[in-house]
Amino acid sequence: MDILLTYGLALALALPLGLFMARLMEAPASRITAGLLRACGVDAARGMSWRTYVAALLGTNVIVGLVALATYLLQGGLPLNPDGIANLRWDTAVHTMASFITNTNQQHYSGQSGLSYLSQMLGITALQIFTPAVGFAALFAVLRGLRGDAHLGNYFLDVTRGAALLTVSSAVLALLLTWQGVPSTFAGARTATLVQPQTVEGQAVTTQTIPVGPVAPMVAIKQLGTNGGGWYGPNSTVPLENPTPLSNLLETVSIILFPLALVVATGRFLRRPRFGLVLMGVMSVLSAALTLGAVLAERMPNAALAGLSALGPNMEGKEVRLGADATALWAALTTQTSNGSVNGMLDSFTPVGGLVPQLGMFLNDVYGGIGVGLINMLVFVILTVFVAGLMVGRTPELFGRKIEAPEIKLASLILLLQPLLVLGFTALALANPAVTANSNPGFHGLSQVLYEYNSAFANNGSGFEGLGDNTPWWNLSCALVLLLARFLPVIGPLAIAGLLAAKRAAPEGSGTLRVDTPVFAGMLLSVMLLLQLLNFAPALVLGPVAEQMTLCGSRPGCDPERSEQQPTGRTERRDGQVLSLTGPQWSPAPLTLVKDVTK
Repeated sequence: MDILLTYGLALALALPLGLFMARLMEAPASRITAGLLRACGVDAARGMSWRTYVAALLGTNVIVGLVALATYLLQGGLPLNPDGIANLRWDTAVHTMASFITNTNQQHYSGQSGLSYLSQMLGITALQIFTPAVGFAALFAVLRGLRGDAHLGNYFLDVTRGAALLTVSSAVLALLLTWQGVPSTFAGARTATLVQPQTVEGQAVTTQTIPVGPVAPMVAIKQLGTNGGGWYGPNSTVPLENPTPLSNLLETVSIILFPLALVVATGRFLRRPRFGLVLMGVMSVLSAALTLGAVLAERMPNAALAGLSALGPNMEGKEVRLGADATALWAALTTQTSNGSVNGMLDSFTPVGGLVPQLGMFLNDVYGGIGVGLINMLVFVILTVFVAGLMVGRTPELFGRKIEAPEIKLASLILLLQPLLVLGFTALALANPAVTANSNPGFHGLSQVLYEYNSAFANNGSGFEGLGDNTPWWNLSCALVLLLARFLPVIGPLAIAGLLAAKRAAPEGSGTLRVDTPVFAGMLLSVMLLLQLLNFAPALVLGPVAEQMTLCGSRPGCDPERSEQQPTGRTERRDGQVLSLTGPQWSPAPLTLVKDVTK
C-alpha cells in the first residue's frame, strides 16, 4: 500500500506541475526576469543555435565549478565554519567539484565532518539548484529542435526559469521537513548526554557530539533536484535527515516528482500528448518491474544470519523504523532517476537486491535525472525509429524530419560511451588491485567496482559503501567519468536537435511511422532492453548473479536453512566451528567464538 501511495501521489502532483512547466517554457520572459538578465548583459529574447547553446552551457559550468573547487580547498579559513573543519584534500576536492557540477553528488567524504557550513551551502546546495536547472534547460532546447523551432531558445533564460522553479519547490519541501524535525540552524554541533554510558577501548563515554546545521534546505533540493548528496554521510538513513514516516514519504515522492512532471511537459510542449503517454508508459513499466524486483529480493532472509536469528526480510544495513519494503522502494526509485540518495546501505542488499539499482542506472532513463533522463530516452527513440526504418525499407523520420547518417552516428556514439567508460574503468580497477586497493574479493568485489563507475556515469552518486573510495585513484578516475558522462551525452543530443531543426518537415502520411502508438512503445522497450543487456549482461553475470548462485546453488530462490554457502566476507558458526569465506567456497577455520556477523 505504501508503494502504491508513493506512485499515486507522485503522479497526482506531476500532472499539474508538468503542464505548468510547459506553459512556463512557452511564455516570453517576464519583465523581472528580462530585467535581471539584461543587468547581466543577456538579451532574454535572443535565440541561440545549438553551438551557441553548448558554448554557454559549458562556460557557465566551468565558472561555477572553479568557484566550488576554491571553496572546498579554502574552507578552513573561510566564514561559517563553527566546527573548525579543515580544507578538503586536493584530490577529494576535485572529485567533489566534478560530482556536484554534474548533478551526481557522489560523495567520497562524510558530509557532516568533511565540509563547513559555507561549503555545504555555496559548494553543494547552490550547485544542487544550478546543475538540475542546466539539465532542465538542455531538455527544452532539445525539444525545440525536435519540433522544428528556428532556434533552441536562450540558455540563460531557460536556466533561470529552471532554477527558480526548483528553488520555490524546495523551499516548500524544506518547511515541511523542518516541521517534521529535520534541523535547520546555523548553530554548531550539539553535545548530548548518553542515557546509557558506553565503554569504548577501555574508556567510559558519557556524551555524544551531534552535528546539525541548515540540513532541511539541502535535503529538500537533494531530493527534488535528483541530486542525492546528503548532509550526513549515511544520508537519509540518519533520523536527523529523515525523522518520521511522513518525512520518508515526502522524500520518496520527491525523488520522481520532477522527472515525472517533465514527461508530462514533453507531451504538452511538443503538442503530442500521446507521445508523452508512450514515454510515460514505457518508463512506468520498467519502473514497476525494477521496484517489484528490489522489494521481493529484500524480503528474502539474509543468508549470513542462517541459524542465528529468526527468519524474516533482509534487515542488514537498514533502519529498523523504516523496514525492508520502504528501503527497497527508495533504492529502486533513486537509481531509476539520477538521485542517488539512500535510506539504507545498498552494499548490504542481497545480490539480486543490489542488481536492481545496477539495472536502473545502466538504463539511465527509466525516469532519469531532471532533463537528462528524458534526453537519454529521446536518443533511444531516435535509434528505435532508425531500426524500424531499416525493417520496412524506409528512410527513418521523427516528427516529419529525416534521420540521416549524422544523427545516427551521434546517437550511436552516445550509446557506446557508457560501456566504454563503465566497463573500461572497471577492468582497469580490477586489473590493478595494488593501486586501487579494492576492499572486497570475489563476486561482490566486482559488483562494488562496477557499481562505483556505473553510478558515476549515470550521474547517480549512490554507492556500495564497502568500497574504500576516498583515494587518489578513485577520486580522479571517477571525476573523469563524471565529467565525460555528463557533458558528452548532453552536447550530442543538442547537436542532433540542431541538425533536425534545420531540416524541412515532410507532411505525415499513411506510410509515416507513428511514435505515439502501443506498437512503437513495445518496440522502444525492446530496443532499450536488448541494447543494454548486450552491453552489460556479462558483467552482471560475473558479479551479482554469480554471487546469488553462490548463496543458493542452482536454485532460483534462496533458502538459508538449507544453503551451504554464504556471501563473500561473512562469517557464521556451525557445529562449534567458524566458517569463513575467502572466495566462492567455504573453508572451516579453527575458531570457536563469533562476536559479530560482519562484512
